[in-house]
Amino acid sequence: MQRLYEFLRRHPTGVDTFWAVVLLMVAFVGLASQGNSQGRVPEVPAVAVSLLLSLAVALRRKWPEKMLLLTAGVGVVQLVTDVSVLPADFAMLVLIYTVAAEGADWARRFALVGGLCAAPISQIAWPNEYSGVGGNILIAGFTMVPFALAWTLGDSIRTRRAYFAQLEERATRLEQEREAQAKVAVAAERARIARELHDVVAHNVSVMVVQADGAAYVMDTAPDQARKALETISGTGRQALAEMRRLLGVLRTGEQRESGEYVPQPDVQQIDELVEQVRGSGVTVDFKIEGTPRPLPSGVELTAYRIVQEALTNTRKHGGDNAGASVRIVYFDDGLGLLVEDDGKGAPHELYEDGGADGRGHGLIGMRERVGMVGGTLDAGPRPGGGFRISALLPLKPAH
Repeated sequence: MQRLYEFLRRHPTGVDTFWAVVLLMVAFVGLASQGNSQGRVPEVPAVAVSLLLSLAVALRRKWPEKMLLLTAGVGVVQLVTDVSVLPADFAMLVLIYTVAAEGADWARRFALVGGLCAAPISQIAWPNEYSGVGGNILIAGFTMVPFALAWTLGDSIRTRRAYFAQLEERATRLEQEREAQAKVAVAAERARIARELHDVVAHNVSVMVVQADGAAYVMDTAPDQARKALETISGTGRQALAEMRRLLGVLRTGEQRESGEYVPQPDVQQIDELVEQVRGSGVTVDFKIEGTPRPLPSGVELTAYRIVQEALTNTRKHGGDNAGASVRIVYFDDGLGLLVEDDGKGAPHELYEDGGADGRGHGLIGMRERVGMVGGTLDAGPRPGGGFRISALLPLKPAH
């Protein structure tokens, strides 16, 4: 049954042709019966009118406006040739319904006016001999009802189709929006993972490289210093592994664990340990905290830690030998201020002029993204007297 229904939907003209043939057969039967009762052959104009009206039904959905005009023309021919009402005139109701449902605006208005006028005109042209003037007026009024109902039914079908089309369009648009949001969420998550990986790997590996170089240099002359450097390398490696496990655990489970093999995310309180680790790698760091320390939102805590970590990593990478750095953390009433400066050679111009990517890393890009996520501001660039300067202000209220 479903297949038959789908077949009929795919071939509307064939369905209309079938009903047109049925209408034509009914019309011919009526004409034959009328001719037999009067003892004569049906007139040619009546046959032609029946044929044309049946043709209009067959092609009503293919060319609704043209078939409406054809039907109107056939009605005029009926008046001119004095062909009274025929069974085939039912096609006028069908065409009015079709145009009201599918036709252009001008055709819909024409169909409504023409349909309402057809009944009175028909009653004037062929009045009922057994009814007076009042009776003919009443008959004309009743005859107008089917035309009005046909147009109203077609218009309601048109409105219903437009409503369902709007619902389908809205559903499609919502689906596209959901897909776009999913893509944005995936891109944001990938960027977050990239920032975390960069911060964890770049910082800890740079510390391990510096300590390994120092250990190799003093291996023969100062074994104790070499042993201490190796211990630092071991501790840094374990810290890197712990943070990597935390990050991979988040990826696997979708949540952050603070027990077992996964460590909590770093915060502002751990910056002191970070500074000591950098000092152990040979970089002189002046660290100060101003204001009253207090708990901050987790996003601000992690952002502050990563900014200081990346800034000190860049000092080791680009500052050169004997470079010193200073770290200032300021607790404001409505935010947290960070200032990291060094007196080294400074980073290459591409690192800050092209948005933070110098072809070897994306440290400043990650900083800007992190600061932007919490609604803060970041300023990075060379100092007038040499070296590099990174300043950030992180608000305590999330950005909207």
